[in-house]
Order: sequence, then C-alpha cells, then structure tokens
Amino acid sequence: MSISHVVALGGSLLRPEEAQQRSRWFGLLRQMVVHLEGNGRRLGLVVGGGLPAREGIGLVKDLIEDRHRLDEIGIAGTRLNATVLQQLLQSIGCDVAPVVPTSVEQARSLMDRHNVVVMGGTVPGHTTDTVAVKLAAAVQARHCIIATNVAYVHSKDPRYHDDAEPFVSMTLDELGAITGVGVPLDPGASAVVDPMAVEAAMDASLDLAVLDGRDIARLEAAIDGQPFEGTLIRA
Repeated sequence: MSISHVVALGGSLLRPEEAQQRSRWFGLLRQMVVHLEGNGRRLGLVVGGGLPAREGIGLVKDLIEDRHRLDEIGIAGTRLNATVLQQLLQSIGCDVAPVVPTSVEQARSLMDRHNVVVMGGTVPGHTTDTVAVKLAAAVQARHCIIATNVAYVHSKDPRYHDDAEPFVSMTLDELGAITGVGVPLDPGASAVVDPMAVEAAMDASLDLAVLDGRDIARLEAAIDGQPFEGTLIRA
C-alpha cells in the first residue's frame, strides 16, 4: 500500500510580487514531487487562496455582509491557485488528478488512482488548513504538514511582539490555547494554524507540522519523517 502525505500550502507561497523567488520555488517543488512519485508515494496538496482570494473578497467586502458568500469568493481563489499547481505538475508528466476536487471525499478517491492530487477549499467556514487536516485523516497520513510563510508556531504573533517565543514541539492542546479551537476565521483572515483545523486534528488525533514552506528542503524533510526546522505538534 502506498504511503500518503498531505501538505497544506499557504497561498502566500505563490505571491506574484516575488516572481524570481516564486520561479525557483516552483522548480524545487516540482523536483520534490517527482522524487516522491518515483518512490511510489502519494501526495495531496491543499492550496490556500493568498492574494487572489484577498483581492476578490476586498472588492465586495463593503457590499456583501454574508460571510458565506465572501467565503465562496475565497474558495474560488484557492481553486485558482490549485489549478496553477495542477497544470504546472501535469506539464512535466506527473500523474496528477485531472480535476481539482471540491470535497475531501472526492480527493480521497482520486488519491487511490493518482500519485498527486491538488485541491483548494471545499465549503464556507473551512479554511484550506482544515481541508488538509481532514484529508490527511481520511488517507491515514502520518501527519498533516502546514507549510506557510513563518518558521514556527510562536507564543505570540512575532510581527507585533518582540518577545514572542518559537516552539520546536508542543501538543495540540497547547496550540489550541494560542490559536483557539473550532472558531471560524473571518473571510480572508489568516492564522498560523486555523482554529477549525486545530479542532479537526484533535478529533482525528492527528499530528501536525508547521514550517516555512518557502524552504522546500524543510518541507521535504518533514515529509520524509526526518528532523526539520519548524514546530512539531503532537496529538
């Protein structure tokens, strides 16, 4: 039976204003996927909305009050980003599912038949972190990796607190005390780990790994079960 891995890729990793870094990142990501595919492993990539989602929501946020409608716009942004990566990987011959799934169950089924599945969001109220955790549980992955633009989970937001301390390891309960548990984020908002995802990981007794996905070497080490620079969160 093939080993399955699931990674939540923050939409910030695809930021268009970092064109040179993005091209290098795309190239290294493709190398990693080819390596995993060559070793007979399966990979689910769940991509965040990033700038396209924020821009879409920003266009109408003053005109639409219904958060579910705003979430639908954000979900469309995640699926756009997922399509970008899907086509990028298909262009080099990877066995990527030909559709971007719209549910965890569809993604799980596609992972039975393809080496790589790329998807975005599913339903309003669930961020892509939550989708990734649910998919990881469905395919019995060892853990769910959350690759974002920060290196660690911190005790406080390091953007605003100089005394924020990074964690190398922690428990899900400790993470929940920092992020909250089961409270949906506002449309377009972000957190190092979404509180809904924390709740889903608790329900599934699933370990998490949080790392800076701009460094593909860290991501590859975490996938391989090797020591990595980041935060390991034990169930």
